[in-house]
Amino acid sequence: METKTQPLTEEASPMKKQRMSGSEAVMQSLLHEGANLVFGYPGGAIMPIYDALYQYQDKINHVLVRHEQGAVHAAQGFARVTGKVGLCMVTSGPGATNAVTGIADAMVDSTPMVVISGQVASPLLGTDAFQETDVVGITQPITKWNYQVKRAEEIPEAIAKAFYIARTGRPGPVLIDITKDAQFGMFDYEYKKVDKVRSYKPSSPVKKDKVAEAAQLINLSKKPLALVGQGVVLGGAEEELKVFLEKAGIPAAWTLLGLSAFPSDHELNVGMLGMHGNYGPNVKTNDSDLIIAIGMRFDDRVTGNVQKYAKNAKVVHLEIDPAEINKIIYADVPVVGDVKEALPMLTEMVAETDHKEWLQEFRACDKIEDQKIINEELHPTKAGMTMGEVVRRVTEVYNDDAIMVTDVGQHQMMASRYFKFKNTRSVVTSGGLGTMGFGLPAALGAQLGQPERPVCCFVGDGGFQMTIQELGTIFQTKAPVKIILLNNNFLGMVRQWQEMFFDRRYASTELVNPDFQMIAKGYGIAGELVDSRDNLDDAVKRMADHDGPFLLEVTVEKEGNVFPMVPTGASVAEVRLE
Repeated sequence: METKTQPLTEEASPMKKQRMSGSEAVMQSLLHEGANLVFGYPGGAIMPIYDALYQYQDKINHVLVRHEQGAVHAAQGFARVTGKVGLCMVTSGPGATNAVTGIADAMVDSTPMVVISGQVASPLLGTDAFQETDVVGITQPITKWNYQVKRAEEIPEAIAKAFYIARTGRPGPVLIDITKDAQFGMFDYEYKKVDKVRSYKPSSPVKKDKVAEAAQLINLSKKPLALVGQGVVLGGAEEELKVFLEKAGIPAAWTLLGLSAFPSDHELNVGMLGMHGNYGPNVKTNDSDLIIAIGMRFDDRVTGNVQKYAKNAKVVHLEIDPAEINKIIYADVPVVGDVKEALPMLTEMVAETDHKEWLQEFRACDKIEDQKIINEELHPTKAGMTMGEVVRRVTEVYNDDAIMVTDVGQHQMMASRYFKFKNTRSVVTSGGLGTMGFGLPAALGAQLGQPERPVCCFVGDGGFQMTIQELGTIFQTKAPVKIILLNNNFLGMVRQWQEMFFDRRYASTELVNPDFQMIAKGYGIAGELVDSRDNLDDAVKRMADHDGPFLLEVTVEKEGNVFPMVPTGASVAEVRLE
């Protein structure tokens, strides 16, 4: 996941030392790492760095967000669709703490990101100075690495190390906290790229004997099932995965973040795993005799009750992070290392075969799910519009070739179930942390990262209002994000749980919403409200044809539910269809 660096000028050459301030050293170091887009919000403790940025506006594009949380989520969106390291800058105190949620989100979802925070001058550290917060202490559990710079001379090495750690191995966020006196300090600048860090081992060489053990299990298996996670995308191993699955004829199911690693219409794609995943891969997990986990971590939303999970199956686990091996599910054969290296080795050793009868069991489950859920969701007989039919109209108008960004809630699950994908890096959503407010700023970052691809951002009326101020950033950047607001005047996912498990006691989940179209208009963003199915198709086409950002608000049924559903504490085989 190396980033492409811009050609260095003679002045920026690492072979020639230059006298400069710590702040200018930050700019030069970012250019050496190929970072030419930064999301941020200025403030007192980071003002010297912003002053230096003023001189580099032709080389580094700064996007002024409306809240620091938005900066981090935008950097996440950028990173997820490009594979590059996302970058954001915030000031000390409340600026840094406002970024904490996004940093935690990036850590759980393995998103490569560097956060640069300003800090009070080093003599004031520990004195409760104005806007002083121990952001290094706060973020230690939610970063791959963090470091406080107190001397200007430390800046080049700290930034080089930050980018290296963020993008290598299992990616993740890194925070560099720079005191104000370090930003002002003068020194002789020299930049050296980092390609190793003592005590940090990004990945291990894949052991051939373990691959051979895995291949033997695969060749003996009658009902193998591959569980594919985001590790395939992060490792750039999509083609290697396709070759492996097709040779071995193995049905493959997908985690939420692994959705676009494989085309939606491929014959071996049997659907999404998890609490609101497809019926077949959930039920058939417990019928499988071999689980092949590839770049996934057995999240509780995938496994359900671990005591009842895959009891008939051996487990092969391909994973770059050894900490994930045996953490949740015991692996009979762990294959530790980069999947891009492991998969071709495995492909070479497996027999060419097919599992047509086993695959047909999934197709039989598909028919049940179609009959019980999907047909009514996509072609409802009731008057109210469903989230699923809206999602499907949108993906169809883009020929299944758009980037899907979501916020968190019912719409997230519906979009993940009914949106379709042709290309990789087409899913941006908050998986592990489930952060409401993620969608809008992440869509902005995704659009700026892939300006040639359409970006469809699905939001609910709850999460949308958590970061609605980022409409201002979209307005200022003119990013042509298409926002699809599925409005049911509820915190829908919480309400569904209240309906099913709390005797319909809708405690604090019904929303009284503003006029979203008027708000969009205030930000200079075109929009349309659809409250009738008769108008849906034409409205979706108008949104797609519009040259610029657009808010399509669709009034959906107030008490629609997402099914299938694996209740908390249940086995995946106990998935409910109603």
